[in-house]
Amino acid sequence: MEFFVDTADLDQIRESYAWGIVDGVTTNPSLIKKAVEKLRKDGSSLGIPEYIENILRVAQGDPVSLEVIGLTAEEMYSQAMTLYERFNPIAENVVIKIPVNPNMGDNPEHAFDGLSTIARLAEAGIPVNTTLIFTPEQALLAAKAGAAYVSPFAGRVDDDLRKMAGETFDKTDYYPADGVEGRDDNGIESGVDLVARCVEIMEIHGFETQVLAASLRNPRQVRECALVGSHVATIPFNVLSAMAEHKKTVEGMKAFTADIVPEYAQIFE
Repeated sequence: MEFFVDTADLDQIRESYAWGIVDGVTTNPSLIKKAVEKLRKDGSSLGIPEYIENILRVAQGDPVSLEVIGLTAEEMYSQAMTLYERFNPIAENVVIKIPVNPNMGDNPEHAFDGLSTIARLAEAGIPVNTTLIFTPEQALLAAKAGAAYVSPFAGRVDDDLRKMAGETFDKTDYYPADGVEGRDDNGIESGVDLVARCVEIMEIHGFETQVLAASLRNPRQVRECALVGSHVATIPFNVLSAMAEHKKTVEGMKAFTADIVPEYAQIFE
């Protein structure tokens, strides 16, 4: 399983890469805007294009997802080409993020524009990360269009199931991978269940498209996505950091340190 870090914060990207476990980066315009604004508050005059270039370099050639903001096929294709031609020469690692369906409720005629854009980009050899996947059917459509990645939003599925049940919750709260009896969204019982169904479809039909589990809220959710075979998980920095923690590990380190034999310690002096 590959790990992408879901952040545009350069310090977080650098630190996570220093751990030796990260294989890529996912961003969105909002994350980039927040990161640049943080720098400007510290006195930096760096613009968004230059900031994106820095992310691409820090990622050491690993995939970095950059998102379009258009709502029609022509807008998304034009923006995708702009992003790819402008930034891919930096480190040859740009992946274009396209919504599976850009319809915002009032433009149903554009519902398939995301898929047609994915198909055009795939034909041109440009890798696409299909975002906002909430059903296995959407993942299947994106794979048929030639997407390199499909990103099922596990955490948001869990949020929606809890909202439909009238439950009060914090987004970091764990939601059972096997769901709660009586709750489902067209047969999908949890965010992890959505990831599992997407993986199953890719394997049954031999698609090269990789399932990139997204919207992950806690370490246990990452573990469960790994157990159902997700090819990639894009993980927020705070969740990735928490994955290494356990109280018994701390206790063990304290005990081992207290028991160090002085003669053994001298080996390292």
